[in-house]
Amino acid sequence: MPSRVAVVGASGFFGRVLADVLVAKEHDVTAVTRDNFEAARAGRYDVVVNAAMPSRRFWAKQHPDLDFIETVQKTSDLLNGWRFDRFIQISSVSARCERHTVYGRHKAAAEVLCERPDCLVVRFSNLYGRGLTKGAIIDISKGSPVYVSGESRYAFTDVHFAAGWVSGAMGRYDVSGVIEVGAKNTLALKDLAAHMKKDAQFSGPVEVQEILNPDREFPDAREVLRFASTLS
Repeated sequence: MPSRVAVVGASGFFGRVLADVLVAKEHDVTAVTRDNFEAARAGRYDVVVNAAMPSRRFWAKQHPDLDFIETVQKTSDLLNGWRFDRFIQISSVSARCERHTVYGRHKAAAEVLCERPDCLVVRFSNLYGRGLTKGAIIDISKGSPVYVSGESRYAFTDVHFAAGWVSGAMGRYDVSGVIEVGAKNTLALKDLAAHMKKDAQFSGPVEVQEILNPDREFPDAREVLRFASTLS
């Protein structure tokens, strides 16, 4: 049955794709951006999806106060100021494995606010697809510095798979709590750079962002290589 859904952050990489997927499935979608935020807040929704949290880890380190506002405070404002039956928080595996960073701590703090029966938290690792403008894949393709080790491994996941999963879970009220969604394995950045034939400038710590308890039907992280080939 079609639902009335507000996608907050619909101008972002994931939010835009999710809104398109939901429209294709004939849901009544309000694509919420900064321009229509106040008007959209007056509505009543079956589902509100918060896809508006920042995805810039190094920006978060440089601007911790602003990242707190955009991550934790904005989540609180949505939970307490909007009317809905179900709330879906788009988060990151950094909330589990990078709590030593500003970015990870703020994602984890925002998740704590969602510890209620009407909430589902969905954690992703690195998403990729058409329209991607930032992140390690883009930095490697442009020859820009990458501020982590080339040994770092990520569960690279096609953004359309991620959006499809969220769309499918939307009406399943038995699905709650925190769920990690993405590739069932990982790919090292050095291998990604080698495939792209790029002499990447890696420096920094080793990061490992893998999905806990992945389903067998989750994609293979190496599928990102096809996308990377379009950039190299």
